[in-house]
Amino acid sequence: MTSQNSTSAITTHVLDTALGRPAAGVPVRLSRIDPRDPDNIVVLADAVTDDDGRATGLGPDQVPAGTYQLRFGTAAYYAATGQECFFPQVTVTFAVTDRRHHHVPLLLSPFAYSTYRGS
Repeated sequence: MTSQNSTSAITTHVLDTALGRPAAGVPVRLSRIDPRDPDNIVVLADAVTDDDGRATGLGPDQVPAGTYQLRFGTAAYYAATGQECFFPQVTVTFAVTDRRHHHVPLLLSPFAYSTYRGS
């Protein structure tokens, strides 16, 4: 499932801190964890970061409260940029508790990553 909606309730921005530039071409998957069955993960959208490292088309403009995941396919990005890769995939799980926009940036380097609640 792919969405190109630029007003998504959930967005991300991936930056390669080792190279000092946006991470273009990172596959990103947005999923919701079923509250009745945590092993049931429902895929909402797939996207790829653009030249600015952003994936804005991740699903609808509003999502219900719940637990969500962004899964970043970092192995593909590192292979394309010729870098080593210790974390071939990064999964960020977070809670949506209100109808505000949720921005979840990811800062990458070959042997570390960090994330935070953005604005």
